[in-house]
Amino acid sequence: MMEEFSFNWRDWARAVIKLPVEWGDFYVTNAVVIVLGIAQAFLAPTLAVAPLGFASLMAINAIFFHILPVLVTKGRFSPGLFTAVVLFLPVAWIVWAKAIEDGLVNAQTAAIAILGAALLMAYPIVMLHLRSRPYFRQT
Repeated sequence: MMEEFSFNWRDWARAVIKLPVEWGDFYVTNAVVIVLGIAQAFLAPTLAVAPLGFASLMAINAIFFHILPVLVTKGRFSPGLFTAVVLFLPVAWIVWAKAIEDGLVNAQTAAIAILGAALLMAYPIVMLHLRSRPYFRQT
């Protein structure tokens, strides 16, 4: 979050991925991610899908919102890229590898974790796009 804030993720997101985001959206979304991270840590001992879902959320964020945009734009820096490559992907890999090693992953658990993470990632994006529609405007 510090990297994204420091390198103006909001303006990058508007220009590169055409996301109609404001700083308030950034703060709220990242606060929810922090809460989810804390919750999954508490749930991990009894609900394997929780840390797998969170790890998947971090991997999806890293790949689709940082790494792929850099590749598509032929090298235009994405605020959050360093964190995505150095932290999010390795941690996601470690979480999945440990869960597999411990025998906690089956097809159903993997599908729920990945699909749940994709839906969680899509939710704020859908909300950002819907709020500009006349039905949802509060003015």
